[in-house]
Amino acid sequence: MSTPAISPLGFDLSAPDAAERKRLEADLTREEAEVLLHHGTEAPFCGGLLDNKENGVYCCRECGLPLFRAHTKFESGTGWPSFFAPIDESHVLAVRDVSYGMVRIETRCARCDSHQGHVFPDGPRPSGLRYCINSISLSFVMDGAPLPDPLERGDNDAMARAPA
Repeated sequence: MSTPAISPLGFDLSAPDAAERKRLEADLTREEAEVLLHHGTEAPFCGGLLDNKENGVYCCRECGLPLFRAHTKFESGTGWPSFFAPIDESHVLAVRDVSYGMVRIETRCARCDSHQGHVFPDGPRPSGLRYCINSISLSFVMDGAPLPDPLERGDNDAMARAPA
C-alpha cells in the first residue's frame, strides 16, 4: 500500500479505491455525472452557485475535497462561478485540454480526478487567474458547518487546522 499524499493544508489526496469510487459515483445525478465524470459543461448563467455570496468553502461535489474559499470568488461575467485562487494549489490539478479545437487548461479535483472546469490567465490580482468552475461540480459549505467528507478522510479535522 502506498503512503497517502497529504496536501500542505493536511488533506489526504490519495485517490478513492474502486469500491469508494463506485459509491461516490452512485450518489451523482445524471447531470452531475455528465460534468464530473465525462468532462461536460453546464449551461452558462444557470448554475446554482453562480450568485452565491455566503462565506464558506466550495468543495468537490464528488469526493468533498475543499477546492476554493468564498473570499476568492469574483464576478467574471462569464456565467460560471469564478475564483482567483484555490484553497491549496495541490487540491486542483491542471491538465492540458485540446478539445473542441481549443487549447485550454482543464481543472480537476486532485483527489478523485473529477472535472471541475478550466483556468484562464485573465483573472484579477493577486493571481491573474480565473478558475471558471461548473456549479454542478461543487458543493458549498457555509463557515462553521461540517464538510461533507464522504470518504471519511478526516477532512473536518484538516479544515480546523487550516489557516483561514
